[in-house]
Amino acid sequence: MVVFACIVNEGYMNIGSERLLCVFNKNADACNYGVTVGVACFLGSICFLVLDIYFPTIHSVRLRRRAALIDMAFSALASFLWLVGFCFLANQWQQTTEDELPLAQGSDAARAAIAFCFFSILTWAGLTALALQTFINLFQNFSLFTDQPDDNTGYRDNARRTPVANGVTVVTTNPYQQAPPFSETLSLDPSTLTPGPVF
Repeated sequence: MVVFACIVNEGYMNIGSERLLCVFNKNADACNYGVTVGVACFLGSICFLVLDIYFPTIHSVRLRRRAALIDMAFSALASFLWLVGFCFLANQWQQTTEDELPLAQGSDAARAAIAFCFFSILTWAGLTALALQTFINLFQNFSLFTDQPDDNTGYRDNARRTPVANGVTVVTTNPYQQAPPFSETLSLDPSTLTPGPVF
């Protein structure tokens, strides 16, 4: 916002004509570049601020990774654009002569715009590093659920053959059910049977 405000407020001058000229070596592209990148990064930062507020409510790991990836890509692009802007504005300001700026008109605003272009490089580079760290943490947390060893393997092997009463072995395929219900067999010894009433 500082770069945008400096260029819009004092980045243009009119010397003996109705046409406004850019203070950066009378190059309109320099002023337009600073204003465009400043507005784009300001709007992008507002959007990602809203995304950061709603980020904890996103339950899908895939959507979280996409949000972190977009944040990282935008921050890296913004840092690169500010680097280009710093080099471009500094070069144009270096070529500006005192004859083109009577009474140093707009010189403070031009220097402030160049300085804050440099600060913006560091700021967006830091945001890129934070977004990268968030992206890596999401992958590590997701791998905890996908790459963990299957602890039920041994349990499945033990649960397949379950001995029960009377020497009968029941083979099950469900690892969570040790023995099916009603698996015990009754002994039908004729000596233990008592005759019932005859009608």
